Amino acid sequence: MEEGVRRDKETQHGQARDGKVLEAILAMSGQERKDIRTYSPLALAYIGDGIYDLVIRTMVVVRANMPAQKLHHLTIQYVSARAQSGIIQNLLQAGILTEEEMDIYRRGRNAKPHTMAKNATVAEYKQATGFEALLGYLYLTGHMERLLELVKEGIRLTHFLW
Repeated sequence: MEEGVRRDKETQHGQARDGKVLEAILAMSGQERKDIRTYSPLALAYIGDGIYDLVIRTMVVVRANMPAQKLHHLTIQYVSARAQSGIIQNLLQAGILTEEEMDIYRRGRNAKPHTMAKNATVAEYKQATGFEALLGYLYLTGHMERLLELVKEGIRLTHFLW
């Protein structure tokens, strides 16, 4: 492969490595970044749920190469409303969130969801929704490092078995 072509491909792939996944997705879909204030807290929670699930699945897979069913059982320990509620409670108690992050969390927690979790209380479900809204906000504003920092610290504070 010619040196210039190799460098161009490395640059294209480097975009994703440098936290530019959102920009790549927006470009692929022909969309532009919108004002984050126009998103409902439940829309933020929807994307935050997906991002959190991807982060946890990635952590589980890179730690253990095992059958998918076992991977699933490990993953659900971290992605349940009860687990997410525990994570956000510990982050709040530790005083780790900024004022802006607290506002986003509260908006998500106070939103009126159309469904409820099967294995969680209403309070746990609302706290988990607030946590997911915060993660969605961080993702859509391009703050993946902060998102990963909060997930890592939340897992550590919650004493999950990583």
